[in-house]
Amino acid sequence: MDQIIIGKFIASERKRKGYTQRQLADLLQISDKTISKWERGNGFPEVSLLLPLCRELDITVNELLSGERVSEEDYQKDYQQKAEENMVKMIQEREQNKKKAILTIISGTTSTAAFITLILVVGVYTEAIALPVKILLVCIACAIFISGLIVAMEGERTVGYYQCKACGEYFIPAFGAYVFGLHVLSTRHLQCPKCGKKTWCKKVLSKSGA
Repeated sequence: MDQIIIGKFIASERKRKGYTQRQLADLLQISDKTISKWERGNGFPEVSLLLPLCRELDITVNELLSGERVSEEDYQKDYQQKAEENMVKMIQEREQNKKKAILTIISGTTSTAAFITLILVVGVYTEAIALPVKILLVCIACAIFISGLIVAMEGERTVGYYQCKACGEYFIPAFGAYVFGLHVLSTRHLQCPKCGKKTWCKKVLSKSGA
């Protein structure tokens, strides 16, 4: 599923219908910037917008995902199957990444809780615990915390993709680039492997941009 090809197809079909980006956006109750993003190949319509978009452009979902007009005969054969596979893969990818994100949160939370618990035990029972045992417990606490942190970071890094703001490429950064990349909420300052530019890349769960 090539977003560049699909974007050009959306633009051509919009123009064929005589719509401006603003007019099509108003019909779909979204911003014209979203339409522009689709047409540049920097995003893909959410699942909830596929049917309304196709209805307004007078095309099928199959044609949208293929990025071209197809004959009725082709639609009934190869393209219909391809469209269904694309749709299923996109939904499956999004759901799998949501599950991975939940497991990542659980891992980080569990390791942090274990770390705090062991530190509290050492602090509360400081007089009852021998020094070697204290050192051992602190080391175990630190090891659990660091291990949990690494697992959580690796999980967050590989769940979904980061999208380059410059060219729209979706990619998973190297662990080092992820760790040392400045970040604000769901965006991280990363270098795109395609265009080589460093931009504030947005985290998304799937290549549909959501």
